[in-house]
Amino acid sequence: MKSANGAKADSDSPSIDPRYARFGIKLAPSKIHRWGVYSTQFIPAGRKVIEYTGEKISRRETKRRADASNLIYLFTLDAYWTIDGSVGGSGAEYINHSCEPNLVARILKGHILYMSARDIRPGEELTVDYHFDKKVERVPCSCGAAKCRGTINVLD
Repeated sequence: MKSANGAKADSDSPSIDPRYARFGIKLAPSKIHRWGVYSTQFIPAGRKVIEYTGEKISRRETKRRADASNLIYLFTLDAYWTIDGSVGGSGAEYINHSCEPNLVARILKGHILYMSARDIRPGEELTVDYHFDKKVERVPCSCGAAKCRGTINVLD
C-alpha cells in the first residue's frame, strides 16, 4: 500500500531488493529504531554492501515530503537532488543511525553506496552516521554506542 505521496505505507512489510545488495543481509526489528538491517554473513572492511535507491526528487519536493510525514527516508544526493527511499527503495533506507557506525555512505557518480567501514560479523546490525546538520532541528539519538553523542545531528 502506498500513501498519498507515493511512499510506502506504515503497514507494508519492508524488504531488501537483492539487485542492490552485495552481501547476505536481512530486515528484522531493531533496538535502535523500528526496523533494522542485519548481516547474515561476514562482510570484510572496505566493501560495497548496498546501494541506497529510491525516487529522485527536487529540494522543493523534499521539503514538502519532510513536512508531510514523520516517517521519512530521504537522503541528500547533492545541492538540488534527494533520494526518497520510501519510493522504490532497496531496503537501505532501513539502515539505522549510530554514532559508531559500521558503514559509511559514499556518493559516486550520482549513486549512494553504503560501504563497510570495518569487518562486520554475521548477525550484526548495519548502521551509518546520518550526520544531520547542526542547523536543523536536533534529533535525539538512541544508538546505544559507547561514544554516543546524544543526537543524530553533528555537533561541531
